[in-house]
Amino acid sequence: MRGSFFKPLDFGVIGLALALIFICAFAVYSGPRFNEQAVIEGSGRTWIFPLDAGERVAVQGPLGDTVVEIRGGEAWVLSSPCTNQTCVSSGRIHGAGSWVACLPNNVFVYIEGNASAEVHLDAKSF
Repeated sequence: MRGSFFKPLDFGVIGLALALIFICAFAVYSGPRFNEQAVIEGSGRTWIFPLDAGERVAVQGPLGDTVVEIRGGEAWVLSSPCTNQTCVSSGRIHGAGSWVACLPNNVFVYIEGNASAEVHLDAKSF
């Protein structure tokens, strides 16, 4: 066996492959870590939107349409045909793990994803 097992061009190809692996790993793992999204469930369907989507969704339930708004990093029930309107008065939700539901109309809205470094709880969170 004469000389080295690797030729000079082999080292270049290995270096190029390692650089490509590093670039791909950086692109995949350096993205935003707080990718929260609003999930709306009702009438046997599920809608998923980023929290900055600027969407208004009418979800058909047994009592009629429950309207959910998603905008500016928050989601809330804008209107609902239920009599007690607890879902509407619950206000806006934000941050992973927060939710609001219209039980009479079978509509559930929650935020999922990576929570930010601090989760701020208030009286409405319970």
